[in-house]
Amino acid sequence: MTHVHAGASGLTRWAWLSVGAAVLTIGMKTAAFAVTGSVGLLSDALESVVNLVAAIVALIALTIADRPADRSHHYGHGKAEYFSAGAEGLMILVAAGLIFYSAIERLLNPQPLEELGIGLAITVAATVVNGVVGLLLIREGRKHRSITLVADGRHLMTDVYTSVGVVIGVLLVGLTGWLPLDSLVAIGVGINILWTGAVLMRNAGRGLMDHALPEEDQGRIVEVLGAIAREYPPGEVEFHGLQTREAGRQRFVSVHVLVPGDWTVQRGHDVVEEVEGAIRGVLHDATVHTHLESLEDPRSHADYDQGPRVTHDDGETH
Repeated sequence: MTHVHAGASGLTRWAWLSVGAAVLTIGMKTAAFAVTGSVGLLSDALESVVNLVAAIVALIALTIADRPADRSHHYGHGKAEYFSAGAEGLMILVAAGLIFYSAIERLLNPQPLEELGIGLAITVAATVVNGVVGLLLIREGRKHRSITLVADGRHLMTDVYTSVGVVIGVLLVGLTGWLPLDSLVAIGVGINILWTGAVLMRNAGRGLMDHALPEEDQGRIVEVLGAIAREYPPGEVEFHGLQTREAGRQRFVSVHVLVPGDWTVQRGHDVVEEVEGAIRGVLHDATVHTHLESLEDPRSHADYDQGPRVTHDDGETH
């Protein structure tokens, strides 16, 4: 038996906000580079270009992920979010390569910086925009369990941190007159975003490989099953074969429900409905699959030996 709980909707407006912020900050940071000639500020502008492409990919992914299950995609389209996060990670790696190239070229051929005050003021303003939008995306992404929004928000916050580093580095160049520091700051920015891209790609890969739900969520499910098992006499209702996975905002839970073979179909059905409702009570957006089996049939105990076995005995797991 299966019950599908609808996923969160309306997240695309946050992706549009990210697109708008990226367009605005690209213009601001490009202007800062143009007036100063700082390769550090250029690296910051390049990362904002990546932000724009990533925001557009996120918008597309969220639009696809919100589509309901259909004849070709029985489990919905939630995994589209992982492609977005993976693509964003890849684009970050490309941006890091561009930053390294620009920084090394400028390190070999240093040039004086100009109009630092105006350039840094513009960059600080752009950083504030990214910080506000990044925090909003992370908050909404966590609220709706959207890996796409969280990834986009974390990317923007990485941009904030690197921008702060660039501003400090360029300011020090102005104070000390040591031009190679500008390129070294840019290289530091590149290393930082390389790490961010690698983390995003790792998380996307985990999702595409049907990684199990976090231990905390699995623990909640086991507690619910134990409570239901204790509602019945010892040895009457048991559970095993617990399997979980997540696909973007969607969570999937499968469990085998073992009851006496002489029960009526209606009585077994009532237990199954209780199980599905209880699991959805602790995992609100979960799709729950249950399989009803006979306690006395040996085949019921040999069909899947992974995961815990939950019985009446104080809800013990074996």
